[in-house]
Amino acid sequence: MVILNDYLYSGDTVLRILHNYIKDLRKDAKKTGNEIDMIHCNFLLQIQELLEHNDFLTAQSQKMREFYKYMAKEYPFMAFTFKGRIKSLIRAEEKFNGYVVEFIYDYYEEYGKYPSIAELKKRLSCFRDLIAYRIIISVPRCHLNNEEDREEQERKYLYQIANVLPGFLEEQGFSAEPAMGIKESTSPLLNESVKPYYRDYICSHSSNNYQSLHITFYDNSSRCYMEVQLRTKMMDDIAEIGSANHIGYEKEQEHERARRDAIPEGECLYFDEAYERGMKLLNLKLAELDVNMFSAVNNSLINDGCGLYRGRLILPYEHLSRFQNDLID
Repeated sequence: MVILNDYLYSGDTVLRILHNYIKDLRKDAKKTGNEIDMIHCNFLLQIQELLEHNDFLTAQSQKMREFYKYMAKEYPFMAFTFKGRIKSLIRAEEKFNGYVVEFIYDYYEEYGKYPSIAELKKRLSCFRDLIAYRIIISVPRCHLNNEEDREEQERKYLYQIANVLPGFLEEQGFSAEPAMGIKESTSPLLNESVKPYYRDYICSHSSNNYQSLHITFYDNSSRCYMEVQLRTKMMDDIAEIGSANHIGYEKEQEHERARRDAIPEGECLYFDEAYERGMKLLNLKLAELDVNMFSAVNNSLINDGCGLYRGRLILPYEHLSRFQNDLID
């Protein structure tokens, strides 16, 4: 079985690692007739192309910059950031194999049999966040008559921005993708015309208090999907350093993807291979890796200059609130 871990100790660049891993995985998939590994190759090829072809990313980020300029003009009193990233190779590999494990496990528990290849392929066709942008807003305290109004005001502005975003980006060559009823919004602040496109994690309360608005677009010029997340600073704090921080999210995923007691070993090749790949990635000692532009002291202290582990930054825009002494009308 071809495993990503075996390519992380040669001192190669991320691009060369991807190239060699895809080539060997495709060769093995053709030899064994493994249809899921062929899908796996195509999935990895998308990441390789994103890293190789920066021209369309430049064009895409310029289009996002137009919305940034719109917000700076429309909300001069507000502070906000625009961030963009390409999903890291290790996270993407974890996610692909995790989807295989979770889908087969849950399917087997519900139906007492394994899903067909067609059903598994359908589950693996849902990757839409290899490119993702995040918009985070904040109304500085100096613009508020009462600090207690802050959360309410910021949420009101967040939904205002969400109402405008789909139409604005459609004029820039993007098409909003229907959310298929997932986390459908019940907020009266979100216009009915855009509700079908948003996954509203603000209305649907979660156990870890995660809150955000998610929407997916198809970039018609580059023919790829991208996700946009909208949050207030408070929501982002909870997601980054609070109860919904990524470490907790990863631990939850690790638990989901470490399940195999219900699946007898040797009965389902696709489950066994995805499970083994996932477990090897979870047990990686990052400090031992030899990947160009990446180094780590341990699994917490990491200097990732190539998007191997933490993602590659492609859009750092920040707008600091103007007119610091003016109050909102």
